[in-house]
Amino acid sequence: MIINNFIRFAEVLKLKEEKRIVSVTIRPLISDCTGEIYYTDIQLQEGDKLTGYTPHTSTMLRDSGNATRYQNAVVRGGATLVLFNTGETSAGLDCYIYPKQAMAAGSIEVSQGLGSHKCNFKSAVNSGDTLALKASTRECLLNGSPTPKDGFYQYTAAYDSKHLVKLESGKSARVYLEYTEMMEGEPRL
Repeated sequence: MIINNFIRFAEVLKLKEEKRIVSVTIRPLISDCTGEIYYTDIQLQEGDKLTGYTPHTSTMLRDSGNATRYQNAVVRGGATLVLFNTGETSAGLDCYIYPKQAMAAGSIEVSQGLGSHKCNFKSAVNSGDTLALKASTRECLLNGSPTPKDGFYQYTAAYDSKHLVKLESGKSARVYLEYTEMMEGEPRL
């Protein structure tokens, strides 16, 4: 189901005194309407900056065709990366991890969304190594040679897709992600 007329509302609760809010009641009042209404992603957040909202990407990224896309990120300890895939179907994701420090075997992990479709790398790595998990060729490589893994090759879902990258605590790496935005399931892998 595609909803083309999503409207985002944000409200700020202002207090007269320095007190904390104990509860909030949300009561939608609707009159003289027809059709369907969906309430999603109700979020309460402390502070004066809105940090937890990400717009749907289909409205801002158009006409990209089947372009190969690349994303770079620097990850310290752990991060969630959001990929804006404007293709109409899921696409295989090639992940390259370049450690900045040595990391123990089993300390690097990638997964989807909330931790599903997980892949754990079994080899220890050193600074300057290249660790590659390539869905396009179904390979897991350390410096160009096959290396063991537990888990799945990665993919990026249509529109946007969240990817978790976990590293050994206190360590960092550069992460490079590559994928082709696929229409109607083409090209075949």
